[in-house]
Amino acid sequence: QVQLVGSGGGLVQAGGSLRLSCAVSGRTFSTYAMGWFRQAPGKEREFVASITWSDGSTYYADSVKGRFTISRDNAKNTVYLQMNSLKPEDTAVYYCGAADSSYTRVILTTHLGYDYWGQGTQVTVSS
Repeated sequence: QVQLVGSGGGLVQAGGSLRLSCAVSGRTFSTYAMGWFRQAPGKEREFVASITWSDGSTYYADSVKGRFTISRDNAKNTVYLQMNSLKPEDTAVYYCGAADSSYTRVILTTHLGYDYWGQGTQVTVSS
């Protein structure tokens, strides 16, 4: 089993920054990639960014490209999401996920590519 604990959310004004963290414990050696998703009230969970543990390959949703950066610290088994130039439309609960299998990038942009999820952390951006 793999356990994920997300943290770092909060309330920030538009244009501000936040950094989310996702600590991974348990069978960490079995995970292939990590991803961040978000879900706003009344909307479906949407892909934000993904990263592979081995070579750090990253992929971003168009809506966050150039503003958000996903990174990983293999020694700490932790993945980060640095969010800059935040907009009110970034308001959502952010979830981190862990993928056990070496899925393609396309699959990793969907929730189907992830086997484990963190509990979610709220990000609220005020205008």
